[in-house]
Amino acid sequence: MKTIGIVMNKDKPNSWLVAKELVRLLEVKQAGVYIDHVVAAHIGRQDLALPISDFHQVVDLIFVLGGDGTLIGLAREIAPYSIPILGINLGHLGFLSESEPDDLPDAVDRILHGDYCVEERMMLETEVRRAGEIIHHSIALNDIGIAKGSFGRMIKCHVYADDLFAGTYNGDGIIISTPTGSTAYSLSAGGPIVVPHINVILLTPVAPHSLTARPLVLPAEGVLQVKVDATHTDIGLTIDGQIGYPLELEDEIIIRRSSHITSLIKWKERSFFEVVRKKLQGETD
Repeated sequence: MKTIGIVMNKDKPNSWLVAKELVRLLEVKQAGVYIDHVVAAHIGRQDLALPISDFHQVVDLIFVLGGDGTLIGLAREIAPYSIPILGINLGHLGFLSESEPDDLPDAVDRILHGDYCVEERMMLETEVRRAGEIIHHSIALNDIGIAKGSFGRMIKCHVYADDLFAGTYNGDGIIISTPTGSTAYSLSAGGPIVVPHINVILLTPVAPHSLTARPLVLPAEGVLQVKVDATHTDIGLTIDGQIGYPLELEDEIIIRRSSHITSLIKWKERSFFEVVRKKLQGETD
């Protein structure tokens, strides 16, 4: 019998009710259950409390109650352990989620009977070097953004791929994304949709000051180096749109494929193209 961890975005409507019902369903099936200790205190189940940092010691997979942002944040936190994640959508789009709150009984049965597959999604890692020293390191499931601030003028991103000069992008910045992130910020900036099983790194310029600046699809095993130039200092690095880090002129940003992956639980009969049609293109049954 599997042991399930539960993580929740407490700010989502009805999230507490969904968490309680999920615990009930799992306990009825005699599955092991652990809950993020913050959530456990709120629903009165301190007996099941466990910090997320300790989940890897006991759980086989994790149910995430929330939107894509909740799942992406958890993916970074547990990246070294590759614990499979099932997203239960409590958000709006829920592109990475595989189930809805109304489907909880079916989701629990399918998980406990092994009626699912696991997709391994590549991640990125980045480091910021300043005067030859590494001063920041992060990993991302979706994307790494390098951009000007709200009031800064355009910036220049000089990009090198495996030490070869790829080009200079003048504009609001650039997005370096995984195939998973190709349906997020990169897509809104005009980048292509990349199917998840093709491991590549995607570079998408943001509001480029050139009609010829177009997205690049690069080998997953390559290493990107970005140097930023500007007439101001309002420049920043973003990780999955959730973590920000201020940059200075002459900083060098190194981006490569991470050794970690995110394991997403998917239903066998549901294809990526179906998700794109329904979630992004509004197709109905």
